[in-house]
Amino acid sequence: MDTSAPPAGPGELKRHLGVFDAVVIGLGSMIGAGIFAALAPAAAAGGSGLLLGLALAAVVAYCNALSSARLAARYPRSGGTYVYGRERLGDFWGYLAGWGFVVGKTASCAAMALTVGSYVWPAQAHAVAVAAVVALTAVNYVSVQKTAWLTRAVVAVVLAVLAAVVTACLTGSTADTGRWTIGTGNGWHGVLQAAAFLFFAFAGYARIATLGEEVRDPARTIPRAISTALGITLVVYTVVALAVLAVLGPDQLARTTAPLADAVRAAGVPGLAPVVRVGAAVAATGSLLALILGVSRTTLAMARDRHLPHALAAVHPRFQVPHRAELAVGAIVAVVAATADVRGSIGFSSFGVLAYYAVANASAWTLTPAEGRPPRLVPVLGTAGCLVLAFALPGASVLWGSVVLALGAAAYGARRILHRG
Repeated sequence: MDTSAPPAGPGELKRHLGVFDAVVIGLGSMIGAGIFAALAPAAAAGGSGLLLGLALAAVVAYCNALSSARLAARYPRSGGTYVYGRERLGDFWGYLAGWGFVVGKTASCAAMALTVGSYVWPAQAHAVAVAAVVALTAVNYVSVQKTAWLTRAVVAVVLAVLAAVVTACLTGSTADTGRWTIGTGNGWHGVLQAAAFLFFAFAGYARIATLGEEVRDPARTIPRAISTALGITLVVYTVVALAVLAVLGPDQLARTTAPLADAVRAAGVPGLAPVVRVGAAVAATGSLLALILGVSRTTLAMARDRHLPHALAAVHPRFQVPHRAELAVGAIVAVVAATADVRGSIGFSSFGVLAYYAVANASAWTLTPAEGRPPRLVPVLGTAGCLVLAFALPGASVLWGSVVLALGAAAYGARRILHRG
């Protein structure tokens, strides 16, 4: 049987990717810098409720993933929830989801680039961040297949580093499972805020859905890839969180800026700390690679519908990638990475992405059984969970996230008025 992908038509992307490559791209997005950075702010917010926050973030992520998988199988095109919202709820909701995703994930790209810089050369973090963006944009420009191969290497390195961290922490003399507390020491708002921070580390499965036009047999591949990638990530995150808590506890974890490196030092293996730093830099690189990939595909979809400049809808005749969208995204991310702060962008990004997934769940609610509708409870819990976690974020993140969504809505309204005129 010939399993090769059919040739792409003019303006279309080529279907290169199978289940394994799609899973790897999802893992590269999720098992990235989030696990190296998100644990500390989550512990500061949730205290003894950190593990409860992790469980809550996982439930919301599962609902979002299942809704997204069913929709992606129905609409296997680039753009993810931008496409689903437009098809199921109307043009405005699709646009708002796409706007929230592009803006929020652009902030995530900058955060990941700065994370690379802070680990590779802290004194020149911004310069390294810009160089990383330029290099990875070039990789994505050449071919999504090369992106998949590079992501495989990144995932392998990061998993090996995380395995070393877990082993060092759980076998060290300072490990104490009594620190595995499940409570609400900082109140339920703290638990919800911890979940919102940890959700940042889970949100990478959107990358699989946004590649709907580049996977083979999308109706089968996308749901399998999303569920597999999310399941692996949940297991990895849970084990890593338990290992770090066993040596640091929630209070000490909340005070650290490099939780995994501090954890191996506390476990009595300080020689492993430089390896963890390398792993963090590689993980951030993998996240940045996949993020640029996903943002450029949503930009492509919105440009096709003229919600963004139509010139960005061009597909390279040789490489069959959205080259103008990739260059535009890379340029914007490079500028933001040269000027932005890492911490402020995480909450801002989480707000935009949670709004994006709220639209995805609402869209999944409208599916019929014949269209593969998920159990009714899934989109209900997903929508409610996204909204609750979004507004549990710090006030500045909620304020600026709301302002950006409002500006996007205003731009949409202005465009409609001009077109009527």
